[in-house]
Amino acid sequence: MSDVFMNTYHRLPVTFAKGDGAWLTDITGKRYLDFTAGIAVNCLGHGYPALVKAIADQAAKLNHVCNYYQSDVSAAFAEKLVAACSGAGMQKLFLGNSGAEANEGACKIARKYSLKKYGEGRHQIVTLRGSFHGRTITTLAATGQDKFHQDFGPFTEGFLYAPGGDIDALDRALDRNTVAGLLIEAIQGESGIVPQTPEYIAAAAKLCAERDILLMFDEVQCGVGRTGTFLACEAYHDEHGLGVKPDVVTLAKGLSAGLPVGAVLAGEKAADTLGNSDHGSTFGGNPLAAAAGLVVLETVNNPAFLKEITRKGEKIRADIRAWNHPKVKEIRGRGLMIGVDITDDAWPILEKAIARADAKTPGLLILSAGPKTLRFLPPYIISDAEIEQGLGILRDLL
Repeated sequence: MSDVFMNTYHRLPVTFAKGDGAWLTDITGKRYLDFTAGIAVNCLGHGYPALVKAIADQAAKLNHVCNYYQSDVSAAFAEKLVAACSGAGMQKLFLGNSGAEANEGACKIARKYSLKKYGEGRHQIVTLRGSFHGRTITTLAATGQDKFHQDFGPFTEGFLYAPGGDIDALDRALDRNTVAGLLIEAIQGESGIVPQTPEYIAAAAKLCAERDILLMFDEVQCGVGRTGTFLACEAYHDEHGLGVKPDVVTLAKGLSAGLPVGAVLAGEKAADTLGNSDHGSTFGGNPLAAAAGLVVLETVNNPAFLKEITRKGEKIRADIRAWNHPKVKEIRGRGLMIGVDITDDAWPILEKAIARADAKTPGLLILSAGPKTLRFLPPYIISDAEIEQGLGILRDLL
């Protein structure tokens, strides 16, 4: 492994050279079954033929256009993405490069919306304890986990944290005189795959609507089909049994299946909040990422494909439950976003899953999400046989 990188990652001792489907091969030729998808990024696996062709074809035509202009492929991608999110009420978008950038855009939309309508002083953004919204100074401030706040202050001011699941606490936090937006993950990823309850989401939608506070869903990890609906928030309903209609949604990770992209989308209330020069991104809407994103949208935003994501996730959870393993404490999640609490520390399991690989025996790539939680985010194209093979490896490791 190269030692010229800054020591910002707790890396496992493997360097990859190529991938195929749900498999990765390291520089020594050892193979690993991938239950990570690059942390929900490689949603179509590795070397997906239509994706490879789209990127190659686009690279031969146009790699970059500055934001004085539009490219044909970026415009097509934007139109198709808004259409995919129209069921949640989305009407317009801004394209960037990452989830953190998308969440920064959401915060700017909430603050400008409130400033223009109510004047100064109504700028607070409420997020939840256990949340994760990015690693910039502002999105770290938005992140409701103290461990991420060490060493980098002072942070951007104006963020408040409410405990998830506590409707009374949320009611108190959402002060109509000081709060501009609520930024929430339908399923928190980095703190252990923690879904919000339907009752909590319904209450959040009602409180935000009554107080004209923007309801914003961070779908960076849980969106783009990961949970079996294109947006995770689409599985929730308001107090009247109607689908929740957020004011803002952020997306990234799997949106271009491996190329850098981020998007912040807005519904009717906030769609026209940002004006000329209010926001920008040199590489946002990059033609290569847009070409890849079109393949993702054409493949994933399909009822039959989404149904398979749900079925595969149910299979994983059911198979693990059937073990009745004494070290498995709890299984959470939806679709192919799964957290498994175990009695042992999680990181040594990740190490053992890598170390078992040799010329004949495959390794397994899994993630952690907290000290004792294993996290599974496999590519959507993983087969039942590969699921069973990976779970068999995991069971042996436990």
